[in-house]
Amino acid sequence: MAQLWGGRFTKETDQLVYHFNASISFDKRLYEQDIRGSLAHVEMLAKQGILTEEERDQIKEGLQGILRDVESGALEITDKYEDIHSFVEAVLTERIGEAGKKLHTGRSRNDQVALDMKLYIRDEVRELDGLLKEILEVLLRIMEENTQTFMPGFTHLQKAQPITLAHHMGAYFEMFKRDRSRMQDIYERMNECPLGSGALAGTTYPLDREYTAELLGFRGPTQNSMDSVADRDYLIELLSAMSTVMMHLSRFSEEVIIWNSNEYKFVEIDDAYSTGSSIMPQKKNPDIAELVRGKTGRVYGALMSLLTTMKGIPLAYNKDMQEDKELVFDAIDTTKGCLALFTGMLKTMKFNKDRMEDSAKRGFTNATDAADYLVNHGVPFRDAHGIVGQLVLYCIERNMALDDMSLEEFQAVSPVFEEDIYDAISMKTCVEMRNTIGAPGQKAMEKVIERAKAYLAKTACTDK
Repeated sequence: MAQLWGGRFTKETDQLVYHFNASISFDKRLYEQDIRGSLAHVEMLAKQGILTEEERDQIKEGLQGILRDVESGALEITDKYEDIHSFVEAVLTERIGEAGKKLHTGRSRNDQVALDMKLYIRDEVRELDGLLKEILEVLLRIMEENTQTFMPGFTHLQKAQPITLAHHMGAYFEMFKRDRSRMQDIYERMNECPLGSGALAGTTYPLDREYTAELLGFRGPTQNSMDSVADRDYLIELLSAMSTVMMHLSRFSEEVIIWNSNEYKFVEIDDAYSTGSSIMPQKKNPDIAELVRGKTGRVYGALMSLLTTMKGIPLAYNKDMQEDKELVFDAIDTTKGCLALFTGMLKTMKFNKDRMEDSAKRGFTNATDAADYLVNHGVPFRDAHGIVGQLVLYCIERNMALDDMSLEEFQAVSPVFEEDIYDAISMKTCVEMRNTIGAPGQKAMEKVIERAKAYLAKTACTDK
């Protein structure tokens, strides 16, 4: 057992206790961040005269060698070590001797793990931001290509009013755009360096925390040493933000599943993102969308678990906080995987445009516009509403759309109708008349698309 403590103990730790306490099985993922933080730390120690330049160079060379060997597979991180910190320090000391024992000067595992997690999360936030940008780029392409693809808009899963596919995709564009802004907020708020806080009360060594923060690309050092080692807000924020991303993906998945059904046939999912049945040869199942929908609960669970873990912990560091890693690692992997797969599915998905438009017509999504036609010809709205209700009932009984009615049939219900009713209730007119900001009309959508292009051209997670 390789561990960083033991002087005050008179007997070996029970093996079961050791393994229960150890975190190497999951925090080995932090090896790069641990070494990156140690390199900055020894650079600062030498600058402050706490280490000699020779010791600094020895340690740096040793750390860089460990990093190369782990990445190449020449050095394996095993459960011989309690955690990633003890692994790095033990291997370093084996390789360079006494100088390796000075690596830990002026720090604790408490501020060390806080740093490692912040460095790791900062890297992952950038990756999540990149994946969100990719799905936004796919959505924008679909929007550009479908400003004239008419379809029903829904409320209560009932066909309501005609919109375009561009407008529908634009709603998801706004959702994932907000998700990116949350990632930016998290990045900005967490970008303070905890290293130098010690176990909880700083250290008597003359550390230059500003220099360490600068070397590691942080905005500056944290301002309270107790909060530095006890803070997991940024993880809770990230889990919350990822839960929201997954909620958006789940809503989108639900629509894809519905649209892919035989009853709708709005979309065809590419074979690469579908599966078949072991018994029913006709089946083509939307498994990716279903799994994304299902894995949403997994990310939600991680958020609730960490909130529950943190709620009763007094200041400062407590071992309970070790439970953050597996939850967060799994949630990040899940969210990244779902984003990548869903984006691939969306990119290759085919839209049945004729089917969408026909569904809008036969769903009487132009009924409101028919009522507005009557109002514009002097009929009180409440009366117009009733007249159009009669027309809809008439069409339902005859399995036809409003557009299929003859002028005589219209006039049999209300003599106000004239030949221009057909233009007034066409899908194109119904949509094109709606050109206020945020509406589905062509002119409105063109402005939205241009703004979306400008947004994607300049934004990154680290942008102010």
